[in-house]
Order: sequence, then C-alpha cells, then structure tokens
Amino acid sequence: MKTAKPFEISKQLVMDAWKEVKSKRGSGGVDKESLEDFERNLKPNLYRIWNRMVSGSYFPPAVKGVPIPKKSGGTRLLGVPTVGDRVAQTVVKMVLEPMLEPVFSENSFGYRPGRSAHDAIAVTRKRCWERDWVVEFDIKGLFDNINHELLIKALRRHCDCKWILLYVGRWLKAPMQDEAGNTIMRDKGTPQGGLCKALHKPPCGCPL
Repeated sequence: MKTAKPFEISKQLVMDAWKEVKSKRGSGGVDKESLEDFERNLKPNLYRIWNRMVSGSYFPPAVKGVPIPKKSGGTRLLGVPTVGDRVAQTVVKMVLEPMLEPVFSENSFGYRPGRSAHDAIAVTRKRCWERDWVVEFDIKGLFDNINHELLIKALRRHCDCKWILLYVGRWLKAPMQDEAGNTIMRDKGTPQGGLCKALHKPPCGCPL
C-alpha cells in the first residue's frame, strides 16, 4: 500500500525546472558534477529530487564558494549550488515567482523575469531628461548580512505554501565550502548565486 506524500509537487514541474537549469548552463558545485554528468542519469536524478521534495526529506548540499573580483576592488564570494540543487531551487522559483512578482516596485529590475540591466539603463536615460540630479547609494554587504528570520517573515506575508517555506529555510542555512574544502556554517546572509538572494529585490516594501 502506497503512503501519500506530504507535499504535492508534480514530476512535470521538476522536468521543467531541469530544462531551465540546462538552458542557463553553469558549472558544477561541490560534487563537481557537470550538466552533462547529471543528464547521463537524468531520469533517476530527477526522480530522486522529486521524491525527496514531495516527502519533505530534501536537504541541500553545501554551496561551493568561488571568489570573483569586484570592480571597486577586493572580491565577492559567489555561491555555486550543485546541478541537482539548482533544479530543486528552480522548482521553488517557478511556483514562488508569480506570487512575489506583484509585490515589487515597477522601479525594481534586479533578478526579475523579463527585465534586464538594459531596461534599467533605458529608464535611467529617460529620467535624466526629466531631472537634473541623480542619487546613488549602495548598502555595504547587503546580501552577506540578511537576517534569516526577517527574510522568512517577509516571505510568509506573501506565501503560505509549507514546502516552499521549508526548503527556503533549509537553503538559507545550507553551509558553504571554500576553495580549501573547509565547511563554513552560516547563520545570516544568502550566497550570491542562489535562490534566496533573488527573494529580496529592493526596493520592495518588505520589512527587511
């Protein structure tokens, strides 16, 4: 007798998530598994992700920390999830994004579907003809210091899907592995490169 799974996530959604991940390319994570490696065993790999997600037993692996240079000097740590984890994250993104999109300001362009830096530049150029002043500011270490509890609190205002809340919470706490192989536990911040960073697209009016 089959036992009902706690969460309803279709296998087609997982397949669609894989197609999106594959189209965006990208390198492997801490397991060094490439897209080609993952695709060689596609059916069992996708089934494993689906089965764990619907049963509530999916736990994300560590994120690979890759330092990348900043234009202003120094480096920024980019978090690279495994291919399988990117599929799982995309499953959540495909359900969550339509819920959150209406919340964000029309003046927000980062990490939003159908919007790009070129769109932001076009709006800026137009407004330069309307105003003779510009205000520029940057929050130092914004994504490195995001409070996990506040992010989940903001998410709960717009989403009551239990499995989304469960997995976003786990992704926030997923450790990072540096280039030397050391595991770094995290109690704040979101890796630049993962789903949780895209949940906060300022200015959005959320309590963060």
